[in-house]
Formats: sequence, C-alpha cells, structure tokens
Amino acid sequence: MKIQPDKFDVQSISGYGPGWIAIGAEKISASVVISAKGQRFDWACAAFANLSAAHFERLAALGPELVIFGSGASIRFPKPEWLAGLYGRRIGLETMDTAAACRTYNILAGEGRDVVLAALIDAA
Repeated sequence: MKIQPDKFDVQSISGYGPGWIAIGAEKISASVVISAKGQRFDWACAAFANLSAAHFERLAALGPELVIFGSGASIRFPKPEWLAGLYGRRIGLETMDTAAACRTYNILAGEGRDVVLAALIDAA
C-alpha cells in the first residue's frame, strides 16, 4: 500500500507491503527503528522469536515518550520482562502488526510527538 501523507517535517513511512516498508523512495526489507527525531538504524532481529530485552533496552535508550512496536505480519506481544527498561523510564509501548504500526507512527510523528517505530519486517 502506498501512503500519501501531508508534507511532514519528520521522517515518515511512505509505503509498506509484505516484507518491506519504505521511507521516502527507499525500500527497506529488514527490521528497522526510526524516530520522529530523525534517528534510524537496523534493528538486528530477523524474527519475533529472536527478540530479547536487549532489543527493547536499545529503544529505551532513545528516550522517546512512546514506542510503537510493529510485530510483523500478525500481532504478537513482547514478554513483560523484555519491557522493564521502557517501563522503568516511564516510556509507553503500543504493540500492533507492522502495517498498523506504520500508519500510527505517521500520525503521531506528524503531530509532533516524540515517537519511535520499531518495525519487525517478516521475510516475504
């Protein structure tokens, strides 16, 4: 699906589909973290089964007000023990499938919120 957002002053998702998301004209097919503050890095996790507390601690270190976790093609919830770093810093977490997470991130980032998207990209 191609997304046609209003003009954003922040990094936004321009499209997504099975096994990919796009930021601008760049198509990304590996798990990724992006933030409304401009950070972007590969999220070294090829599958939900490979997640650990360290993955979420890296998100907590960014210090956003909210993390949107896109869990792949279907919704899967992280283990509570993985989230201690986020909760200890009073950072909210919302879990949804990656397509919904992309849409939600765009809305919140476009509103000027300090939000981070952590998107698992399932191999197509």
